[in-house]
Amino acid sequence: MRFLVPLAILAVAAPLSGQQRVDYDISFPNAAQHEARVVATFSGVARGGTLHLRMSRSSPGRYALHEFAKNVYDVSVADGRGRALAATRPDPYGWDVAGHDGTVRVTYTVFGDRTDGTYLGVDRTHAHINMPATFMWARGLDAAPIRLTIHRQPGWQVATQLVATSDSVFTAPNLQWFMDSPTEAGPVAWRQWTDSAGGKRATWRMAIHHLGTDAQADSFATMARRVVAEEVAVWGEPAGYDHGSYTFIIDYLPWAYGDGMEHRNSTIITSRGTLTDSAARTARIGTVAHEFFHSWNVERLRPKSLEPFDFERANMSRELWFAEGFTSYYGPLAIRRAGLYTDAQFIEEVGGAATAVITAPGRRHFSAVEMSMQAPFVDAATSIDPTNRQNTFISYYTWGEALGLALDLTLRERFHLTLDDFMRRMWRDFGSRQTAALAPARPYTVDDWRRTLGSVTGDTAFANDFYRRYVAGREVPDYAALLAPAGFLLAADSVRPWLGASLDEDSTGVFVNWSSEDGSAWPAGIGAGDVIHAIDGQPTPNVAALQGILARHRVGEEVQVDVTQRGARHAVPMTLRSRTKLTPTTFESAGRPITEEIRAFRSAWLGSRVTR
Repeated sequence: MRFLVPLAILAVAAPLSGQQRVDYDISFPNAAQHEARVVATFSGVARGGTLHLRMSRSSPGRYALHEFAKNVYDVSVADGRGRALAATRPDPYGWDVAGHDGTVRVTYTVFGDRTDGTYLGVDRTHAHINMPATFMWARGLDAAPIRLTIHRQPGWQVATQLVATSDSVFTAPNLQWFMDSPTEAGPVAWRQWTDSAGGKRATWRMAIHHLGTDAQADSFATMARRVVAEEVAVWGEPAGYDHGSYTFIIDYLPWAYGDGMEHRNSTIITSRGTLTDSAARTARIGTVAHEFFHSWNVERLRPKSLEPFDFERANMSRELWFAEGFTSYYGPLAIRRAGLYTDAQFIEEVGGAATAVITAPGRRHFSAVEMSMQAPFVDAATSIDPTNRQNTFISYYTWGEALGLALDLTLRERFHLTLDDFMRRMWRDFGSRQTAALAPARPYTVDDWRRTLGSVTGDTAFANDFYRRYVAGREVPDYAALLAPAGFLLAADSVRPWLGASLDEDSTGVFVNWSSEDGSAWPAGIGAGDVIHAIDGQPTPNVAALQGILARHRVGEEVQVDVTQRGARHAVPMTLRSRTKLTPTTFESAGRPITEEIRAFRSAWLGSRVTR
């Protein structure tokens, strides 16, 4: 494997005089205090009208509101001759400008001190730029070409999917594409490779900002290349990157926040983790696998509900169990196929998703489709009032991962097909064709998904039943039966009393953070904010003491709980419920024999798809 620093420059013709265009200029004169200075020039604006400038409220790949205008200040506006213009504020996110001469130039400061997939992060070491968090835009100029000039600090390089016309000037064809192009300016270490698959050639670049060694970056890039090859093999071809390359923009820094965010030709991956040893690199590779799979599944094979992305509202989708959840299934599957996970590690991860769905009380309240619709409330969304999500919510990532596992095994055992076959059909029908504006030509709906499953299997009744019961419904497949042919099982721990509550130490007892609907505490009326002092007269000065008391009782017994609730101390009867914990494991670990049929099934499922 050869690693190269990417030097290719793609020339883009400048727009003709009078055409609409947008020019951004960003500099970092006060990087130490996390400030960026932006000059945005909007040209070719209709005279006599009002230009509506906006800061985004949401960001591609994030479904909640983030209100980026909160970090913008020192705003001034001028026309093309430098004449100062007044800007009125129609709402907290906008600036309306009238009386211009066809050009509007707005200058402002934006604060950013969060290195992740959503926000702006500026300091002495780098500028980590998510476009919606950083740049104002104008309504009506969605199709205008964009040019960005970045004033870099000494020693900084720029990593981005934007098209370079020099080391500091970059272009985008329109607003949607620009906003989907995160950019890192800093001391990145480049790694690059080129491969072909399905008659298509592509280049993958890694821009790594970390505090480790070149050897660590080399090793990590080697791992990433193996995972990339396995995921390309799933689809049969690269996703068709708009300018021939895909860029991993990676920040592994002590001041970064853990995150991964997909984009059309790139991804942002951030973590406080390191690449110092093999275990650390393996821990990091999961995010790489997940986000890269998105270059097909969600970026091009895209739900209709997310296309085009609306920067002015929360974006709700009914399809995230597939877009995010099936991607969560394929991440560990690709890592296993690449030989970077053992069978035990693989089943621990994907089987863990299945057991979480089996045991979670959230299935009583919402289906996988309905969980997807909760994303604007849970996807890094913020609120200060308490919620009951521990009882009402299962992540669409988790539920979708479990559905991907179930469907893959069902297709293999019942139809002699694979989930790879289904994904390739979805790609052919809904993902492979893109428009001249570099957007999906045919976004899909949940009904498209269901009909495609019926077409691939030749069994419409099966497809309708699977969707009705497990996707739109709240049932779970029989995972024990599905996993057995592959030599995996869900081992059940012994039945024992289970309080079913999140606990902390308190000066007078044990503090209850929340309780689960399936536990003993919930039906007894014991929940958030309560303090347990004793059970059956035995003091509970700490969590260990409480758990020890419960362990000496049997399921079905009634105990008296001495508890303070909203200032009143009294005894509450509580009937002890059980909880059987399911642990996904291999037949080998359970001492069960592995037959040749099992070995063949595992190999067909988990073996590499790449000819090395």
